[in-house]
Amino acid sequence: MLAAITAASVFPLYWSFVVASHDDNSVLAGTTPPLVPGGHLIENIQRVFELSAFWQALGNSLIVASTTAVSNVLLSSLAGFAFAKLRFPGRNALLVCVVVTVMVPTQLGIIPLYMLVTDMGMYGRLSALIVPALVSAVGVFWMRQAIEENIPDELIEAARMDGAGLLRTYWHVVVPGVRTTATVLGMFTFMFAWNDYFWPLIALPPENGTVQIALNQLAAGYYTDYTLMLAGVVVSVLPVLAVFTVLARRIVSGVMAGAVKG
Repeated sequence: MLAAITAASVFPLYWSFVVASHDDNSVLAGTTPPLVPGGHLIENIQRVFELSAFWQALGNSLIVASTTAVSNVLLSSLAGFAFAKLRFPGRNALLVCVVVTVMVPTQLGIIPLYMLVTDMGMYGRLSALIVPALVSAVGVFWMRQAIEENIPDELIEAARMDGAGLLRTYWHVVVPGVRTTATVLGMFTFMFAWNDYFWPLIALPPENGTVQIALNQLAAGYYTDYTLMLAGVVVSVLPVLAVFTVLARRIVSGVMAGAVKG
């Protein structure tokens, strides 16, 4: 069953690679689609970069995805630490407000967000994508639950007795204990920002767009060149696969090592 699920998950990526390695005539000719790679992959990739500003789109997506991933891990873990281990007036009410924002559909906030970004002079810039996504309610709640479950109160009290301040306690006690959860949050945030299409389409002009906007431009027009479009898809998937490979190893090593020994 696992082998079948794995094959079904990998096949779309393999099919994109196969189509991207053929020319358009061989893909559309006949009734049987090609199932083995061809010899036109490099040629099609070169066409992708010649016919669109794909290098700029890759750079924009990398900047946005990396920045939002790092900021979400940092700010969500800080807020989660405050909600989980600090005692201050209105803590539960603030946490409820954070959780309630998750229930608001993204589409309802597009118009106010667009007006806010325009008034702040960020429209058409990458900051229009980065600033609204610096921290998420899901990330705060997720990190709060992880800190609550994985960091005993005794560790926090021991750090305080040793003279550690809040930031030092956070960095030396909390961060090592929730490293695996933070890595998962960073990975999902990176993938979501990389694959986001709706908000970049609104907030950025086509000539300064992200990877998804560039792929949409490759697919636009009266005639769709599937080899060109899927060659762009193959290129756009490579950074995500690289990030997933690196972070997946850290996740597995973190789970095997454990956060607290003894």
